[in-house]
Formats: sequence, C-alpha cells, structure tokens
Amino acid sequence: MAVTQETANPSARKTELLEAAYRYALEHGLAHLSLRPLAAAIGSSPRVLVFLFGNKEGLVRAVLGRARVDELTMLSRVEKTGDPAVTGLVTAVEHLWSWLAAAEHRQLLKLWAETYTSSLVDPQGVWGGFAAATVHDWLAVLGAWQPPSERDSPQGAARRTLALAVLRGALLDLLATGDAERTTAAIHHQLAILRQTETTAI
Repeated sequence: MAVTQETANPSARKTELLEAAYRYALEHGLAHLSLRPLAAAIGSSPRVLVFLFGNKEGLVRAVLGRARVDELTMLSRVEKTGDPAVTGLVTAVEHLWSWLAAAEHRQLLKLWAETYTSSLVDPQGVWGGFAAATVHDWLAVLGAWQPPSERDSPQGAARRTLALAVLRGALLDLLATGDAERTTAAIHHQLAILRQTETTAI
C-alpha cells in the first residue's frame, strides 16, 4: 500500500478511525458489519481499515475494546461512590439502574446486549469471552459495595449474583420494550426485598 496521509501517522489516524467506527457501531451494531459501508460512513477506505486493524475481525475487536472502556468507566464511577460501612447492594443497584435506564445510554447498551449474546452463541469467535468478562466486571463493582464480612461469604456472592440478574433482566426488558416506568418499578420492588434481607444480614 502506498504511503498516504492516512497511513503516515497510523497511531493518530487509527485512534480517530476507531472512535468513528465506535460511533458507527453504536448506531448500526456489529453483527452485520461490512467494511465498505463503514469506511464510506467514516471517511476512509476498506484498504486503510485493513492496513490499520489487520482485518475486519481486528477492527471488531478494537471496537469491542472501546465499548468496554465506556462500560468500565461507568462501573468505576459507581464503585468510587460506594462506602460498604454505610451502604450496600441496595444503593449499588439504585446507582447502576439510574445509569442503565437513562435514555442517552440506550445505544451503548444495545451494543452491549448484541455483543453479550454473540459471545454466548460463538464463544470461539471474535466476541469470545465478552459475556464472562462483563459478568465479572459487574460482580466486582457490586461486591465493592458489600461489607467485607458479607462480600467474602457464599451468601454475599449469592446476593450480588441475584442483584446482577435483576439488573440484567430489567435492562434486556427495557431495551426490548422501551418501558422505563414498568422496568424501574420492578427494580424498586426487588430493592424492597433486597433491603429487607440486607437489614437481616446486619
């Protein structure tokens, strides 16, 4: 490939194109990604994308990595606000659901759901490991909100797993139906039950 302005400084151009490809994936998804329409949409060419990312699978991996950065950034913000001495899983779920239910995050979460499912269907493919990684990420954040005595017990692990299952189920419902009022009511109903068990545990 001839040296062009796009490939003379591949690091800067790669970052720029990755951000553009990520924005494209948020709108169009990744399951049926094709390099030609993507390249046209982001002002590049298939040859340049292949030069910078190796192939389509390499580009998809890079976009997935970029999406995970946003996910981990959100989770780290929630984690930093936790104080296990005065809070617990109820507060963690409240913070997480507030972020998940916000309309401005819908595109990112749809991409997350698509990737999560693809990881389960094709565990050896480019998506492989994404689902398991995100489960561990979320459980770690929920665990940070638990007092150490609870967090390190089998009961504590079960309670944060249940909290994650409730969040994930409500999120998938919200993405499918757009019914924020009903899904939020369901979260609050479960939080009332969780609050009771949290008080009992104390």
